[in-house]
Amino acid sequence: MRNLQNFAILLWVLLLFTDVQAQDNWISLSKGRDLKSWKQLGGVAEYKVIDGVIIGTTKSNTANSFLCTKQNYSDFILELEMWVDPAVNSGIQIRSNSLQDYKNGRVHGYQVETDPSPRAFSGGIYDEGRRGWLYPLSRNTNAQKALKNGVWNKYHIEAIGNTISTWINGIQCTKLVDDMTSEGFIGLQVHSINDSDLVGREVKWRNIKILTNNLEGNRWV
Repeated sequence: MRNLQNFAILLWVLLLFTDVQAQDNWISLSKGRDLKSWKQLGGVAEYKVIDGVIIGTTKSNTANSFLCTKQNYSDFILELEMWVDPAVNSGIQIRSNSLQDYKNGRVHGYQVETDPSPRAFSGGIYDEGRRGWLYPLSRNTNAQKALKNGVWNKYHIEAIGNTISTWINGIQCTKLVDDMTSEGFIGLQVHSINDSDLVGREVKWRNIKILTNNLEGNRWV
């Protein structure tokens, strides 16, 4: 009996240690008080960080703006919370790049859409600056109610091998198989605007974290 109890205790300790290790493997991308680990590309919308929340603010007469990690990532699981003004469009770039020999450095690559409009394509995958829609949510109408306006929404994104899968608030939105780009930066988009009434609208991100190892043990599919 004592040996069985000892085994149970040892098993519990090993499980606890494994869980702690899994948590420790996540890397926070938004824990700092500044944006030193990020670079801005494209347009000149304003980005700032307040109490761990990255805030992007729309400006007139500028192209799409992207706050991008200085580090590139290949296979990963990305989680974050996002709040968007219901009047503006936004998105999260993954495996994206800015190359001088491609459209003079235009940001291009996979974008996980944030679309609070009645179209409701949030969680779909758009190929920014290249091919356009790869996985519009017209292919998964059940997920069109995943994003909620006026609240923080949790995104879970898996980019593993040639497969990209997305969830919003626990609802799976997409599973895309595509092998055009295997590596690039993470980017937070403030979309360009054409209406002066939309100047000063905000998009916010918080609790941004990324996992680059032990992916099989943490993936949702």
